[in-house]
This record gives sequence, structure tokens and C-alpha cells, in this order.
Amino acid sequence: MGDVLRIRRDHVDAIVAHARRDHPDEACGVIAGPDDGSDTPERYIPMVNAARSPTFYEFDSGDLLKLYREMAAADETPVVIYHSHTATEAYPSRTDIAFASEPFAHYVLVSTRDEHVTEFRSYRIVEGEVTEEPVQIVGDAGAESAAIRLNPDVTPVESYMFANTGSDDVPDA
Repeated sequence: MGDVLRIRRDHVDAIVAHARRDHPDEACGVIAGPDDGSDTPERYIPMVNAARSPTFYEFDSGDLLKLYREMAAADETPVVIYHSHTATEAYPSRTDIAFASEPFAHYVLVSTRDEHVTEFRSYRIVEGEVTEEPVQIVGDAGAESAAIRLNPDVTPVESYMFANTGSDDVPDA
């Protein structure tokens, strides 16, 4: 497991564009990569939020099954699992934590609550424990297509434990 998410600029732009396009509903998707331990996000796969909700996302079960079959056939794994928050910060809700089932994935959250600034943050979520990790955008560094707020000073030692107390999607105050 890496201590930082290294992600290409075009993938960041695609995730942010998807989140903006689906606003006010949450957007979701996956970036698959080789199942070789390299932790490299390569194939961007936007998904449909079957819940069509501003406070919850859910992959369509048929689409998800198809995606996992495609990844298995191509020797890929879900390297990044992303979704957006439309009215709150880019931090995993209790529901997000409860449903996180890929211990080696980077869980990327994008907040679209401010139309001029996009929060883009990454986490590891393992057995209910949330650890924020730094994000390093690679490639085409000169292209600033949108105001994206990263947390470059985040170190992977910040760790928080939450219990699943319900299906709300509102972060604690």
C-alpha cells in the first residue's frame, strides 16, 4: 500500500468534470490499474450513481458485476474508487466508511459545494479506519484547468476510527 496517491492530471480533470456534471447528485466511478502491486491508476471508468441522490452514491449492481469481470479478465484491480460530496467537505461519511470494501484502493472524494473551488482528497479506508493520504498530480503540470484544492501537507499518520451509527451521509460537526 502506497503512502501517497500518484494520479495523472487527465484523471483528476475527468473526475472533477464528472462530479460537476452530475451535481447536485453525487458522481461515482473507478480508475482501474494493473493487478501487479504497482498501485498505478490507468483506466478511468465513470459509473452511474444508481441512487441518483445528492447525499448518497451507489454503483448499479449489474454495472459493478460487469466492471469486476472486465477487470478480472484484464488482470486489473480498482486502484481508485471516487465519488463526490455536493454540500459537504471531501471527507468520508459514516456510510462511505461502512461500505468501503477494497482495503488496497485509494478512496478519492471531491467536494462540489463551492462552484469555484474543488476539494480533491484521498483516503485509505480499512476495517472502519480512515487515513488521509497526500495526493500528487503527475503529468502536464502546467495545465491548471480548474481551481483544485489538495491537502499536500497531509501525512499518512493522521488516522481516525468511526463506528457506523446509521445511514446518514452528514459528517460530524
